Amino acid sequence: MATDRIQSVKRSVEVNRRKVTKLEEDLKDIKSKIKVKAPRPTIIISNNELAIRKTTVEPNFTTKTVLTDSTWHYVEMYFKRKQSDKKNKKRYEEALNYWSQSKNFFIATENLDILSKPLTTYYCFLNATKALLTCKSVAFDTKHGVSGKRIDSKSNNLNNEIIFIHPSGVLSGLCNYLKQPVRTSPQNRREEYTLKDILYNLEFIHRAYNMTYTNQPELFIPVEEPRFVHEKSLKKGWIETKLEPQYSNKTTLSKLKGFEIDPYYDNSDGYVIRIKKRFKWNAPRNKPNAISGSALRSYYQNHRNRFRYIYSANKLWYIKRADLDNSHIIDRNSLILMFGAMHRLSEMSRYDPNTLDKHLSGKAGWLISEFITKSIYQFIDMISSEITGDDFRVTGFRT
Repeated sequence: MATDRIQSVKRSVEVNRRKVTKLEEDLKDIKSKIKVKAPRPTIIISNNELAIRKTTVEPNFTTKTVLTDSTWHYVEMYFKRKQSDKKNKKRYEEALNYWSQSKNFFIATENLDILSKPLTTYYCFLNATKALLTCKSVAFDTKHGVSGKRIDSKSNNLNNEIIFIHPSGVLSGLCNYLKQPVRTSPQNRREEYTLKDILYNLEFIHRAYNMTYTNQPELFIPVEEPRFVHEKSLKKGWIETKLEPQYSNKTTLSKLKGFEIDPYYDNSDGYVIRIKKRFKWNAPRNKPNAISGSALRSYYQNHRNRFRYIYSANKLWYIKRADLDNSHIIDRNSLILMFGAMHRLSEMSRYDPNTLDKHLSGKAGWLISEFITKSIYQFIDMISSEITGDDFRVTGFRT
């Protein structure tokens, strides 16, 4: 009896020991799951963390954000500093002249009514673009490189306003600078878009567009903190960003072609997503070798155009969807689209203000007004970044 009792106690102790061990393992597993992981390390160069920059072609990753309420004077001083190089003095003098002309048209635009604004706004765009192309030594024909027409004079519809992009001219030069050359064919030597489609593809008026035309899907998904991260053990880098909580779902993720959720994070309160493509990154003490530096630049050029921003006091970044297969999507930089759309509106402002007035009084009136009034700030901010390589923010806000 005593022996049986002792054996029973031993079995009970063993069972309890296994239960305790199991509980300890379960607790350890739970703690590992709820443990807040530190963010992946940001790629750093010269003590500067790398984030997506406004500049698309030649970003300056090693400068801080410039705080200014106007980029006009900053860019002017940039051109003057560059004139100290005697070899390039004339080029930057010419760029500064174009920039000054653009500024004069900008000032004039502020004092005009909505019917007249497109004319001076377009010439603001034209001269700012010439300043960019001149300082970057991009050859361009002095023709505008864009034209337009109305295909049905009786119908007040934005689909009837056609914009043509020509293979030569200032707009063609801008396309070449942005590495999006004009597409030509033997049958049609001009790219052709409707004004409605161009407005659909512009991020800073997309809310107004969707409220005007409710039957088309949204093109732009808001994201936060797009940055370059790396995995040291893999010697790989990529772009990471966050989806806002209301967009953190499988439906949104399915719309973002080329992106995936990062399982490294918890992702319960909001998805952290990343571009699937990687690039080589080996940077001991934050000093990348030549291969890594080249890989970063190539990666940036390949993927930067997926990200769009809205000129604002805040950092408002978006990813443009690439999953929609329809003829209304235009795979072009917003600078190109703004230039083309404003040229068509300037033609109406100059030669046919009655038609422009009908558009402004019609269904798309608010949309067109938003474009006319907001595009000048968006365009100049983008051009200023392309000229200098810097990012700009209005003063009074923490960066």
